[in-house]
Amino acid sequence: MAAKVALVSGVSGAREAHGLGPSLRAAGLSRSTWYYHTRTRVAYAQKYAHLEAPLKAIAEAHPEYGYRRTTAELRETYGYRVNRKVVARLHRLWDLPLRRTVTRPKPSAVRRAIDAAGPHANLLSRRPKAEIGPLEVFYTDFTELLYADGTRKAWLIPILDHRAKYVPGFAVGASANSDLALSARTVAERTLARLRSSLGGVVVHHDRDPVFTGYAWTGRLLSAGARLSYALRGPRDNPEMESFFGRFKVENRSLILDAGSLEELAAVVRDRIRYYNRVRRHSSLGDRPPLTIIEDFYREG
Repeated sequence: MAAKVALVSGVSGAREAHGLGPSLRAAGLSRSTWYYHTRTRVAYAQKYAHLEAPLKAIAEAHPEYGYRRTTAELRETYGYRVNRKVVARLHRLWDLPLRRTVTRPKPSAVRRAIDAAGPHANLLSRRPKAEIGPLEVFYTDFTELLYADGTRKAWLIPILDHRAKYVPGFAVGASANSDLALSARTVAERTLARLRSSLGGVVVHHDRDPVFTGYAWTGRLLSAGARLSYALRGPRDNPEMESFFGRFKVENRSLILDAGSLEELAAVVRDRIRYYNRVRRHSSLGDRPPLTIIEDFYREG
């Protein structure tokens, strides 16, 4: 950005040769951006001009320093006591090199196990879908919900049965985190207990989101006897979940947008999932609601 402004406004810059308007268009700059850099920023740079040389020296000697350490170096070595916010702004203003060495954290044991398993981490990739019975395989993932006329955002995580398309548990919250996922799992376990079932022995399939590879989620599910399956190609390996999200958000779009608060949104989702489970006819289920498939399964068993 600074280089573009200098190209336009320098002593022998493009402005003198071609005029301001054509020069700004050629550089991809708006007039407001140019005026900001040439007026406000120039005044700020002039105010702290005495810091330019020491800041450049610190940046060259210690390219890994962030704003806090640069501020300390400026104070202790050069005797200038300046707020670190000023240092941060001057770094941006003068485009000083700020090369930080970022060390990636080591992958967790769960993530290493998934990587080592390769394609075998997806337990459903070679399993015939037609042979999966009710309450044997569940899918889950997060999806974003826009409410309050689209001005606010929340997250929904349902747990969806493969065969019956039944949703035994879900949760709605402000963040897509482990707490929200575990809330959905708790609701699902309670529902399954009422249906004389549990998560023991079932496959729970999801992507490799940090929530689903974290110890909180994996530990709780594995302790309940569930088997974890991971999508290796994102949504392409979890089409059932994506299909559910598409239908649910399209069919309930107006009700979701009309919700004025997170509490109202949660109530809307709770009502619509109850309708989805108990009333809505699904063509893939012979025009029956999901709960009837579960009830028939137990009746026949």
